[in-house]
Amino acid sequence: MHKNFKGVEKTVYGRGAFSQLGPIVEERRGENDHFMLFLVDNYFKGKDLERRIPAQPDDIVQFIDVDPEEPTTKQVDGIRDSVMASMGIPSAVIGIGGGSIMDIAKAVSLMFTNEGSSVKYQGLNLIKKPGIYHIGVPTISGTGAEVSMTAVLTGPEKKLGLKCEWTVFNQIVLDPELIASVPRDKWFYAGMDTYIHCIESRDGILNNAYSTAYGNQALDLCREIYLGDKAGQTPENDDKLMVASLMGGLSLTYSEVGIVHALSYGLSKILGSKHCISNCIAFQHLGDYYPQGVAEFNEMIRKNNIVLPRNLAKGWSEETITAMANVSIKLEHMWNHAIGTDWKSKVTLDTVKDLFRRL
Repeated sequence: MHKNFKGVEKTVYGRGAFSQLGPIVEERRGENDHFMLFLVDNYFKGKDLERRIPAQPDDIVQFIDVDPEEPTTKQVDGIRDSVMASMGIPSAVIGIGGGSIMDIAKAVSLMFTNEGSSVKYQGLNLIKKPGIYHIGVPTISGTGAEVSMTAVLTGPEKKLGLKCEWTVFNQIVLDPELIASVPRDKWFYAGMDTYIHCIESRDGILNNAYSTAYGNQALDLCREIYLGDKAGQTPENDDKLMVASLMGGLSLTYSEVGIVHALSYGLSKILGSKHCISNCIAFQHLGDYYPQGVAEFNEMIRKNNIVLPRNLAKGWSEETITAMANVSIKLEHMWNHAIGTDWKSKVTLDTVKDLFRRL
């Protein structure tokens, strides 16, 4: 299938780039009801970054706690409804935070112009109208949410993205200085999301020269960051990680994720596990599917002194394992990419349950 996808319209990158957010926002202020909606990770409340947000008195700055919960359809609908009831429709939505905040900002921008609950739009190309202008400012790098055409939400019945060309940010601001305060473990898990994106993109049937070019560059950067002579959380590596995240997201756009993300979605939906660490927990046990990637991943774990949870399945009931497997096996596009078009003859619900029992 030939994908005709829309990319981010404008990108500003570099240390200190956050200072450009003010002028960028002002260009949009005349639209809709002439106020801005800033959605900001609660981590920054009371910190220096809060003071630097270029908000005017009539703007809304809403701090959102995304730890431990991942974005939900209820949360997105609630933000949309409360803002419309009090102020109307913003000139733009600006998301400042990690992947969860990016996805919330993308989804909220769409829901200002599309009626009803976001539950209706979980899937591919279900959105009817373009959203309002939306800007992404990542403060942690790895998920690729800044360039992704998906806003992943957990709904009443499924965890699935609002995915269409209008989901993509109109503008992103990439400032590596903003990721300096990320705790080391989260910095590692998020970076591994990029690494896993590229391995899954590469090792599936939808891989092609386009996705490989971006993916290989992102993988090389990940190796420098996590395995090189100067491995670790340094300013230089933060610069590289922000670029690797973007390139990993672009690789994924023209390919697909695979088994790791299918299992991760099950963990997140049923247990509420955060996406990036769920990927790492699953990936370490999938050496028979991704042998080279898992071997290198384990080397990165050792090099960076990261300890991942193990033997989690011993505490899970059969009911929990079945529920997670039911979430995962419904993500047919992921299994198709990873296993092949005949995947249903090779993968059953019991197969997926056995994969969860490895964790």
